[in-house]
Amino acid sequence: MNLSLLLPLAGIFIGGIFLSSQAPINAALARSLGDPLLAACISFGIGFLVLALVTAFRGAMPSGSAIASAPWWSWLGGFLGAFYVAIVIWGVPQIGVVSTVAALIFGQVAAALILDAVGAFGLPVQAITWQRLAAAGLILGGLVLSRAG
Repeated sequence: MNLSLLLPLAGIFIGGIFLSSQAPINAALARSLGDPLLAACISFGIGFLVLALVTAFRGAMPSGSAIASAPWWSWLGGFLGAFYVAIVIWGVPQIGVVSTVAALIFGQVAAALILDAVGAFGLPVQAITWQRLAAAGLILGGLVLSRAG
């Protein structure tokens, strides 16, 4: 495996570790505060501050024309992220970290199959193959198994 593939995979793997860790950390914050939405708000606020500092440090502020030229739907990412964080904070105490993450991954893969197949948001079209369907099925099987015991 070459380095140009290994580095992104390693980074994404670490991101997955962080997401799995974020879920129970945010759930603990929600328990302390007594409100999962407030915990999500604080989580996003801290994330915003970190990203704003890194962006300012890099000098990567966009121009007004770059902001205006973005498609309307590209502004929905923050909303989708807020829903994700809030639902995970709520879900982890209900079904545990493994089942929550398995359900998230299954949802991601199911949506990704469709997004790839139609070339959504300017992506190159990727066919739905039996291998991709089998991968989604295995993830679903993992979710079912995580709830079976």
